[in-house]
Amino acid sequence: MKNRLKDLRTERNWTQADLAQRAGVSRQTINAIETGKFDPSLPLAFSLAKLFALRIEELFLDDQ
Repeated sequence: MKNRLKDLRTERNWTQADLAQRAGVSRQTINAIETGKFDPSLPLAFSLAKLFALRIEELFLDDQ
């Protein structure tokens, strides 16, 4: 699943560690999501979307 996480994070000048702390996950989890190696759970996806004041569909994109 593609996502806009890295672009949105860098627009805010947040590091992966900054975003991880705000989301309550590890930096490695953020890195794995950004690189497409890991799809977040639904609760985490909603939490990330809320941090960026977006709908989940605006943050995560269907890559099919």
